[in-house]
Amino acid sequence: MHTDGKLSYEIIIGCEIHCELLTKTKAFCSCENRYGGMPNTRVCPVCLGLPGAMPIVSREYVELGTIAGFAFDCEINSFTKFDRKHYFYPDLVKGYQVTQYDIPLCRDGQVMINIAPVNESPRYKKVRIERIHLEEDVGKSLHIEGAHSYIDFNRSGVPLIEIVSKPDMSSPEEAALFMQNIREVLRYIGATDGNLEEGSMRCDANINLKIIEDGKEYRTPISEIKNMNSFKAIRDACHFEVSRQLEEFKTDRQTYTAGFKRTMGWDDAKGETVIQRTKNSFIDYRFVVEPDIKPFYLSDGFIENAKSKVGERPQEKRDRFRKEYGLSDFDVNTLTADRALAEWFEEAAKKSADPKKTANWILAEVLAVLNEKNIELAGLKITPVHISELVNAVAKNLINSRQAKDVFTEMLETGELPGAVITKHGMAQVSDSGAVEKIVDEVFAENRNAVEDFKNGKTNAAGWLTGQVMKKSKGQANPTLAAELVKKKLSES
Repeated sequence: MHTDGKLSYEIIIGCEIHCELLTKTKAFCSCENRYGGMPNTRVCPVCLGLPGAMPIVSREYVELGTIAGFAFDCEINSFTKFDRKHYFYPDLVKGYQVTQYDIPLCRDGQVMINIAPVNESPRYKKVRIERIHLEEDVGKSLHIEGAHSYIDFNRSGVPLIEIVSKPDMSSPEEAALFMQNIREVLRYIGATDGNLEEGSMRCDANINLKIIEDGKEYRTPISEIKNMNSFKAIRDACHFEVSRQLEEFKTDRQTYTAGFKRTMGWDDAKGETVIQRTKNSFIDYRFVVEPDIKPFYLSDGFIENAKSKVGERPQEKRDRFRKEYGLSDFDVNTLTADRALAEWFEEAAKKSADPKKTANWILAEVLAVLNEKNIELAGLKITPVHISELVNAVAKNLINSRQAKDVFTEMLETGELPGAVITKHGMAQVSDSGAVEKIVDEVFAENRNAVEDFKNGKTNAAGWLTGQVMKKSKGQANPTLAAELVKKKLSES
């Protein structure tokens, strides 16, 4: 509960997330589903809504929607259908959008968001998902400042899912976390690339307040803030709207009316929401069953096959990495932020003598290279095997940590495995006690003054003698063994 003068209030937020799916073709035609390109070149009579064009539902589209449903613990409706949602907008070429109304593909799911502050133990809150339904995207308006506006219909008909939450979020931060979690899971299962800058995911936030004044409860009218495509925009827009609704309540006493909603836009430059239109109910959309697409059933085999493709979700992977590899929260969260990175690490860890050190190499060295060169893992000349063999070489005392850095650098340049680099440069450490003891004897014979210094209380002479052993062996003597043998010989002298 928040306070503002004599008022106390709660924030109520529900989100609708529109996500473009990574199918090969559009939802109801064979046009290529790809971002960008020359405007109006990936279109056909179906996605242009020309008279007589007949849509055909993409199997891949429905399958990805079903996989997404399972990823969020939804129930899948084996019988479903499409509907027409009517409204006017210049980029809505048909005058209606093909979507799902009363029988969505998925319903009754959930997302667990971590609302604990940074550096504190996780504290999860459940956000219920009311439904996930299929729909098509619309075209894109292109505005030339001071000149004209154009429409690019390449995006028209691109397959979407809309994820509708219950109004379970009580702060702008929770709304941003919700979208972050949705994006992370959908990217993990391969449903979307989640590219916010390209509009692959967009969020509408429905927000109002429950206000307590003099013991009496009021609700403010719901505002729907449309088409936000960044986590910052969600936080900032919701914060502004909370302030705006509070001020409006104090000055105009406007309160909630069932079915009434304001549609707001977010002006990022001005840092404020702006009203776009109002609507009084779903009747405004004049939903009707899509007559050109028959209602359809999903077979048990189709549903089970989709379920099998979900795989391990991010939180499940994080929990397992902590337990199986003994990694810290920071290590786990970083390694699992991207599915490809998590799988790359695990392939290396399974062949490594020390998973923790493997994680350290990837986090400290591999990620640094990726960031510096602005490349993906696939752009590296090394593989997980290179890292696991490098970690194992240090664990077996074939090379020391300093030498490992040199090996890593050369692997990046040549793609050679650690063993080949170590052999080529004669870097392998000598761990045979007899061979190292022989070098120690030679160093003691050549440096009697240092031995006498040690006897006279100059203990740092021991380190100097060990350094001479390493120098004489050209860095190949096992440094731990060399130090132990020097210490032993000094005690016997």
